[in-house]
Amino acid sequence: MSMVDITGKPEVYREASAKGRIKLRKETVKLILQGKIEKGDPINTAKIAGVLAAKNTNSLIPLCHQIPLTKVDVKVRVVDDSTIEVESTVKTKAQTGVEMEAITATAIALITIWDMTKKYEKDREGQYPYTCIQDIRVTEKIKGGRTI
Repeated sequence: MSMVDITGKPEVYREASAKGRIKLRKETVKLILQGKIEKGDPINTAKIAGVLAAKNTNSLIPLCHQIPLTKVDVKVRVVDDSTIEVESTVKTKAQTGVEMEAITATAIALITIWDMTKKYEKDREGQYPYTCIQDIRVTEKIKGGRTI
């Protein structure tokens, strides 16, 4: 087992975007919008967590290259009364792509929202029957200025 050898590859502009969603109870989304989550603001905290996750992807995923990121943008929006969407875009000029960084940023941002709202999501038995992270996927990949 080893990392893929990218020594001979030229540095090229690369960009990747990923999206995902978290389903929450309607009451929880309402509390988020009202700024009443005890731990603080899940939306802004998720953005910061996503940026940090992208920057540390190579520490989290075995055999993933360390890539010099030039831009990480994490957007969080309320889609409807029970859904929040995260979209992460990562840019670099490097020898390999940034899809894993975009996916990791999205996943960790969503997990952060779950963590900050878990108090409101639990049922009487302490379970999470409504909470669900779903549809994490790469939505776009660009190499050298062209969409792949």
